[in-house]
Amino acid sequence: MAMHQYFMGMSQLELINRAPGFFKYQPHSVAAHSWKVTQIAQFLADVEEQNGAQINWKSVYEKALNHDYTERFIGDIKTPVKYATSTLRSMLADVEESMTENFIKTEIPEQFQAAYTRRLGEGKDDTIEGKILSISDKIDLLYEAYGELEKFNPEPVFVNILQSSLEALAEFKDMASVKYLAKEILPEVFKEDFIHKDLLFDLAKSLLPDFAEVVNN
Repeated sequence: MAMHQYFMGMSQLELINRAPGFFKYQPHSVAAHSWKVTQIAQFLADVEEQNGAQINWKSVYEKALNHDYTERFIGDIKTPVKYATSTLRSMLADVEESMTENFIKTEIPEQFQAAYTRRLGEGKDDTIEGKILSISDKIDLLYEAYGELEKFNPEPVFVNILQSSLEALAEFKDMASVKYLAKEILPEVFKEDFIHKDLLFDLAKSLLPDFAEVVNN
């Protein structure tokens, strides 16, 4: 019990593809996703800090780097399946939590178990750092879908993913980082040509007032 299995698990995350079961021009692994989310979270935390928020940087990095590590136990389950019913979602969460708890007890040295209980727990909480993680996760999901739509991938799931990402981001529309996204980044996104662009453009305007203000002026 000297972190060997934990380190081996990192390699497993390189082999778990996101959005399994759908045709993709560019597959994305869970490991790559975690790195991208950490990069995004780092920037969003800068935005929030510049707008007066007190940021616990250790928490930002721990939450972002580790937020999907536990997928090594159950894989990346298709989103429509994962959210099919609240009962199923709860059951999957219980299984993941149980397997994570057992993993920490059997594979993490005792003196580090408290740290990894924190790191491998649910990071999307009501703290500013938890909100930054939620936003960062959805931004990367948005870009994964956008990359497929830009290549005119006909799979309807990627339209649904981008729609759900925008809807999730709208829940945080009053945060400085989402305002920055709406004002500075999304206008650049919609300059490009991609499948169902008009539909998604109208949705973004309806969900994010700051985006609507920019594109209407």
